[in-house]
Amino acid sequence: MNQQLPPGLFNILSRLGLNKFYPNKLTLRCLLEINKDNINTNPASSLKEIPWHFLRNLLQINAECRSCVQLPANDEEDDDLFSLDLYTDKDTHSGVNALDLIVALFLCADSFLQQEMALRMSMCQFSVPLLLPHSNNSQCSLMLWALRGIVKEWRPHSLTESKGFIEDTIVEANIPLFSFVRLKNSSLSKSQMLNLVLSRGQQSHNIFMHKDMEDRAIKKEIANGLVEVFWYLPCGRENLDIFPEPVAFANLRGDISESLAQFSFLAQVSTATFVFLDKVEEKEQETLSSFNDFRRNFFLVVNKGGDSEDMKSVKRTLEKLDFPKNNLIIKNKTENRTYFSKKLCAAIKTSLESTTTDKMTTDLMYEKAAELGLSVDESKSDEEKKAAEEIVKEIGEQSIPKYKNLNLPLQGEKWKRLSKLEIKLCRLKEYSDVGTEEYKSQLQEEKKQIKEEQAGHNISKGMKSFIENLFTSDKEKRDFFLKWMKLKLDAHSREKLLELRNQFKEQCKTKDAELIKELDKTLLESSLGIEHFMREMGLIYEFSQETTEEISRLPQLAAEMVMDGHPLELLDGDASNIPEKWVSAVLNEVHKKVGHRSRLLVLTVLGVQSSGKSTLLNTMFGVQFPVSSGRCTRGAYMIFLRVQEDLKNELNYDFLVLIDTEGLKSADLAQLEDSYEHDNQLATFVIGLSDIAIINTAMENVTEMKDILQIAVHAFLRMTHVGKKPACHFVHQNVAGVSADSKCIAERKRLLDQLNEMTQIASEMEKQSTTKQFTDVLDYDMEKNNWNIPGLWHGTPPMAPVNTGYSETVADFKKNLLETIKSNKTSEPTQIPEFLEWITSLWRTVKYENFIFSFRNTLVAHAYDNLCKAFNEWEWEFRKEIYCWQQQTEVEILNINNDSGVENWNKLVSEKKKELSTKIQNEQMKMKEHLNEYYKRKDRRVNLIEKYKVDFFNSIRSLANEIEPSVRTKLDRVLELKVSQKKAQEIQRKYRVLIEDNVMRLLCVCKMSNLSEDQLTEEFEKMWSESTANVSGLEERDIAGCVLKQLRKNFFNRNVNQELLNTDLKQVGRSPFKVTEEHVDRFKAESVDMNKLQLFTNNVIESCTEYLTGKVKSLDDYHDSFMKDLLEKVDKNLEQNYKEYETNTKYEIDLKLHVCGIASRKFLEMHQTFLSNLNPQAQLEKYKPGYLSDFIDLYKERDHCQRKANDYIQFCIRPAVEDFISRSLGVDIVDEILTSHHSAEYSSRSFFQYSIQKELLEKDDFECFVKYISKYEQYVKYWIFQHIQQEMTRENTLSKLKNNKLQVIIKKVTAAIEVASRQPDGATLPNNNENIKRFVHGIRENLNKDLMISVEAEKTILFQIQSTCHPFINSVKMALENLTTELQKLFLKSEDINKTVRKLTVKPQDELFTRVFGCGKQCPFCKAPCEAGGKDHRLHSAAIHRPQGLGRYRHNDTKKLVESLCTTLVQSDATFCSSDTNGQFHPYKDYTKFYPDWQIPPDSTIEASDYWKYILMKYNDQFAEEYGAKPADVPDAWKKISKEDALKGLKDAFNIKVLNI
Repeated sequence: MNQQLPPGLFNILSRLGLNKFYPNKLTLRCLLEINKDNINTNPASSLKEIPWHFLRNLLQINAECRSCVQLPANDEEDDDLFSLDLYTDKDTHSGVNALDLIVALFLCADSFLQQEMALRMSMCQFSVPLLLPHSNNSQCSLMLWALRGIVKEWRPHSLTESKGFIEDTIVEANIPLFSFVRLKNSSLSKSQMLNLVLSRGQQSHNIFMHKDMEDRAIKKEIANGLVEVFWYLPCGRENLDIFPEPVAFANLRGDISESLAQFSFLAQVSTATFVFLDKVEEKEQETLSSFNDFRRNFFLVVNKGGDSEDMKSVKRTLEKLDFPKNNLIIKNKTENRTYFSKKLCAAIKTSLESTTTDKMTTDLMYEKAAELGLSVDESKSDEEKKAAEEIVKEIGEQSIPKYKNLNLPLQGEKWKRLSKLEIKLCRLKEYSDVGTEEYKSQLQEEKKQIKEEQAGHNISKGMKSFIENLFTSDKEKRDFFLKWMKLKLDAHSREKLLELRNQFKEQCKTKDAELIKELDKTLLESSLGIEHFMREMGLIYEFSQETTEEISRLPQLAAEMVMDGHPLELLDGDASNIPEKWVSAVLNEVHKKVGHRSRLLVLTVLGVQSSGKSTLLNTMFGVQFPVSSGRCTRGAYMIFLRVQEDLKNELNYDFLVLIDTEGLKSADLAQLEDSYEHDNQLATFVIGLSDIAIINTAMENVTEMKDILQIAVHAFLRMTHVGKKPACHFVHQNVAGVSADSKCIAERKRLLDQLNEMTQIASEMEKQSTTKQFTDVLDYDMEKNNWNIPGLWHGTPPMAPVNTGYSETVADFKKNLLETIKSNKTSEPTQIPEFLEWITSLWRTVKYENFIFSFRNTLVAHAYDNLCKAFNEWEWEFRKEIYCWQQQTEVEILNINNDSGVENWNKLVSEKKKELSTKIQNEQMKMKEHLNEYYKRKDRRVNLIEKYKVDFFNSIRSLANEIEPSVRTKLDRVLELKVSQKKAQEIQRKYRVLIEDNVMRLLCVCKMSNLSEDQLTEEFEKMWSESTANVSGLEERDIAGCVLKQLRKNFFNRNVNQELLNTDLKQVGRSPFKVTEEHVDRFKAESVDMNKLQLFTNNVIESCTEYLTGKVKSLDDYHDSFMKDLLEKVDKNLEQNYKEYETNTKYEIDLKLHVCGIASRKFLEMHQTFLSNLNPQAQLEKYKPGYLSDFIDLYKERDHCQRKANDYIQFCIRPAVEDFISRSLGVDIVDEILTSHHSAEYSSRSFFQYSIQKELLEKDDFECFVKYISKYEQYVKYWIFQHIQQEMTRENTLSKLKNNKLQVIIKKVTAAIEVASRQPDGATLPNNNENIKRFVHGIRENLNKDLMISVEAEKTILFQIQSTCHPFINSVKMALENLTTELQKLFLKSEDINKTVRKLTVKPQDELFTRVFGCGKQCPFCKAPCEAGGKDHRLHSAAIHRPQGLGRYRHNDTKKLVESLCTTLVQSDATFCSSDTNGQFHPYKDYTKFYPDWQIPPDSTIEASDYWKYILMKYNDQFAEEYGAKPADVPDAWKKISKEDALKGLKDAFNIKVLNI
């Protein structure tokens, strides 16, 4: 197609690389995309870069954009100054004529880009195309559509006194038009003269391009026939204005004879036409004569030269055409251009003052264009124009507020009431005697009714038409319709607002306060724009209950519009509300349309109203946020800009999201009491959504600047708390001068000082007093984060052009921002689903009074939960590593040679303790490395949980501090066990030697006779009885004395020895413990609930008894550390609860004595069991059958090799193998559970809570709920133990685990046998009797670190062995195989898992309990358990709190259980009183004064606490009976909660959906 174009146009398009965009294929959307050109500020290096360079600068309103049409000069080529080819056609290769470029771009641009280009050119005070030539001069278009976007304000002199002004679309303004044309021989530049006229003869601004400008050395190729237009607009000051009224000037490029259609059009629509000429040729005279009807409107502007013939031709023309003499303007040689421009100006003024002056109207231009066969650019959108007019026509004469109420009802008072109800739900300030929960339910019910009423509204005719027109599949038609709607609505609003402003002025004179207030409100509500229709469309979807196909398609439609660059209203500023359902649906559709690749970089501008925020964004990114002073932005709007492929990877984003907000410190809202709070909310909300926040200030207004900084500091401080750290840039507008930067150093320092001062004030207000400086809140560099931007206008508007310094500084700022983003990829980008979550959580939280203690966000919860899971894995690895080391070390200590002496044993244990310290330090370092690495990850949103980092580092330290003393104590206990074993073994060895001597003597005696086996057995029995008659056992310790000693140590320095004197623990603790009034502070006895104290005491005793039962079932000996741990357990319980119960020292002594009485008996039982297992008599009896067999075999001289091998395996290897399995099985069971299909239940504390509460709901057993609430620790332990039993029973899991361990150790034993059966050189041991002992000793040595093989057992087995080495080795191997088979069969048999698990060295139930139980702290109000991760967190928290009645609280007067939830009360004005407040009432919302380590945010939704509401509602009577109270007054709304609702509430509270579990 391009080949059919005229050569000139084809040439220009080809050279500029625009062929593919012709005709009208270049869109605004593709120009707004973020690409590498946005960062590139270098001049164009090739002709094909020139159009993009021009457009980029034009969209940034850079008045120098027309100077980029030539490529930089090549120095080498310019060396020859006298080259004859200096100005030839070859120069076209180094540039393009600026007018040709503008014509080419307008021909390639689509209608919307043309409109944007015309608007930006007008802002730069450039002339804009009125008639655009097409492929040849006989065709051109009237550019009405392109000019429709230009809205101007001016003050004609007629309105100077009243200080009124006119604001209108420039093409609708009916302004007189003066056209300037020329004949081909004109030597005087009309463009230059026009510039001088419009500049009052001073240094002219190049409104119209002329031949003396730098690019004009390049000849025009396609611009001839172009008609440009420019409007002069007065400011209302006579000393500044050139003309008292607005005037339009048209300039036809080229000779009129080449553009007759254009000339004809101008002649017919112009007030006057100025024809520039030197002489008139015959053909030109004919042309002029053909316009004889308009001759009185023609002015001939003659440049008088030296040629008299030229002047004669002018005279002939005047005479022939009968031109009025006054219409001849001659420039003499002596007149300079400035002087002559004044003559021209005078002629224009005279013409203006003429009573017959016609004004240019749009209708007239349209009509004349049609007559002359010119195309009109907006004719292709007639249908859309008509549709828009039909909708706007409905408004008629009625007021805009009335129209909105009737036709856009969803955004009316009910929508605003809904917003207020949500704030009331968050503040709970106005409730009366009904109680917080009932009041909350009433508000919820009202919300529900309003939503139902909103859903019942019918869609108005205008709204239906609006939606139908948007549903077109032709995007161009949709965009035309939207633009026409905008134009028509804006025009209507301007008209209505003008009337209202005039009325307001009049009323201000009368000083009628009520009328003024009413008019002020009407002014606020009389804004009607396309955004109101879009808002209504969103609310139709928001409130829809039965979704029709048309309604369900609305989000898809809006998503298409968002992707096409249309703004989306995020926050309705009129109602201060967000249609969350609508915004979520639209953005989720966008997310789908881009294939779930929607990484967002969010940039927000905050600033005082009318400080140039929107203009700043528009200039930076070429977008179209509304900037009219008549209708400032209300709320917040978003525009999505695509990032092109060339930058996606570098920036790591798919979209740049711009958020424009209403101005802070708005005059409209100033009269409202909560305007400061409104500003704080808005700032917190948008800064919370942002990655980059620009704080826009005007340097000249210090007070306003201070106010906005304070608001911003509050917002940044809040974001630090929730883990958001947006980059912050301060933009100071209206700062000019080359010395501005250096002068502003002191200002910046002062600014930083102010920011620091405000940070301290804000942190106190937000109750975060640790924050001292602004740099504590976010990274702020005084040099890099401050931008001084000169004023936007260069002079006095409306005729002032844009200041080039403004656009260039803004361009530098933009480049810097993008470069910073490229180099700073610290965290994972937010995608649309996460962005929506931030919208929800931030908006919910800003409605509460205390942001920091009210913030809940599922993304933060998810990130925190992931960290907890990872931390739990690292902690288990830490523990597992220490357990394995401990197991090996214990075996090593127990395997020390008995003959080496206790001193050596102590030395070994000391070395092992040092080794332990090193080991723990290394493991601690590993965990810290894991944590540091985790915080470097970009896929876990670690920036949101930065504040928890210190907590987890502290938890690592706490873990090490907990494990090390525990393992040290265990090593001491093993040493004591070794000493006890030695004593027992020495006794055993003494009698073993005696028995063996007696066996040999008896053998000698019996050899002399021929005895039967029965007779031999009888003789042996006699000998055995005599030999073991005096075997003594180990001495029993005074366990009761040990326990009492530990109790005295516990009370050290407490002066209670008198009470402990003559105490006989044997009798203490046998009967139930009864609390009496003697156990509480007598001054506060009346306020103590004795029943609750008794229950608490019973729970403490029960917990201690469980601990003792667990210890007794292990096979260990009593150790003082057990008693110490038990007393610490009691102390911990007392410490947590003593304030609540006001107990005294007598209570503590009596309770501890009671516990010690029980403990002394349990520990004595444990000690006796231990001694029984070590009893030498019992040990010898084990070997009695072996000695009898040895005796008979020796007597009968039978081969006993296989029997001895079997005995060796059974008495030496088997106990060691079973001990090995028992020591290591606990760790394996924990591993198994943590990797099984139930692993999620133990992955984090919060998910454990979810699992246990879900099971409680499913069980539906009241007794279980009571146990869970009242005996939380015991219930959790029981639940875990039952779970372990189930898991171990399922599919023979325990048997499999044991078998796995068996395989491991048998492999080691087999390897040890192989090594022991060979000499050091690898040769087989000699086959003699002596090497059997060597072989057996070798096995023990090789297994020294794995198995405890009894030396005494070895010696007993090898007594009088007659076999040689090789047969014995083979027999041992065979016996080992038999043992393996035997144990495998044994493992498969059903066994008592309870008994097995309780005997394990590492108790899996304790390990899992430690993992999920956490710190054990409970909510001070409702007793919900803390779920915070790590061991050493600063703040306790629970995902879900309960009605306080479940924690046994009741109303003092009615004795009814308390139905209120603490999550509701902390947001209300209710008060509480407890022992912590010394009986004084204190506001719940300031609970942190007494409980600073608890964070209790309000429920994220009213449904979040449905779980416990349902439980209280269902079991209200049972709980009342159980607690000895009256049933709670539950709100009626609770009675509607179903079991399914309760489960859903539980899932929502624990973030189960987001976790995808």
